[in-house]
Amino acid sequence: MCGMPQQPPVRSTPTRASRPDASMSLLTNVMDHSLDEGYAEAAARKKADGTGGMPKTLRAKLGLAAGLVLAALVVTVGAAQARVAAPVVAKEREELVDRIDRETQAADKLEDSVDKLRDDVSTRQREALKKTGESDQAELMDLLSGATEVHGPGVKLVVDDAKEATSGGDGDPRETAGFSDTGRVRDHDMQRVVNGLWASGAEAVSINGQRLTALSAIRAAGDAILVDNKPLVPPYTVLAVGDGKRLSTRFQNSPDGLYLHALQENFGIRTAISVEEDLRLPAAPSVIVRTAQPRTEKGTS
Repeated sequence: MCGMPQQPPVRSTPTRASRPDASMSLLTNVMDHSLDEGYAEAAARKKADGTGGMPKTLRAKLGLAAGLVLAALVVTVGAAQARVAAPVVAKEREELVDRIDRETQAADKLEDSVDKLRDDVSTRQREALKKTGESDQAELMDLLSGATEVHGPGVKLVVDDAKEATSGGDGDPRETAGFSDTGRVRDHDMQRVVNGLWASGAEAVSINGQRLTALSAIRAAGDAILVDNKPLVPPYTVLAVGDGKRLSTRFQNSPDGLYLHALQENFGIRTAISVEEDLRLPAAPSVIVRTAQPRTEKGTS
């Protein structure tokens, strides 16, 4: 009888459990074979030839020992020399510091002496000015020569570099590059400002606390403006004692005032002018008075 064909039994093959680090086969290979095969082969070859590892012969061992002893000797001698020289260097440094301190103190004493002598000379000059001429004439001479402090109504004028000229170099306009020099206030600009104020009726003028006289000089040294050889930094504050409103109007309408306005409009130089009720100007640091006498002609035929 024919029966149904028997199906071969199905055998299930057991599945191998995968390693937890199967996804990191590259790292696993590096960890399992940390030494490159080429290096391992070279090390095995040297070991078989007897050329690797520590020296075998007595002569080689003695040479290695001598080299180690020499290296240790060099390090020891160097350390000893450094230890011996350390106190000498420290002593020389201390002596140099003491010398610098002594010289600094001597320079400070000389500077104090110079300041006292200058004050003494200025005091004697002012006393001499008071003794000459009538009282009104002496006061006028004191005012014009800058021998005395001045206070009263007047004008405050602030002149500063253009904003673009102060945007670089950490806000220092003298460190700014890439901007036209026309955006910076120059010595001839301040000369025109001061002369314009004098011409407009100012009785006394100062810039950043420096009193100006008829003999004062406004010059330039590089990018810095000097007033009587003293450097100034912007903004430049100009104080002028006089009839405030009249002085302000006359100056702004003068050629020098219009020149300053043109600098503001064309080059961005910043200006601000205001009328003040009471301004105080210091005396000039040094007083130099020059007098002139009319020349008398000898008898003419």
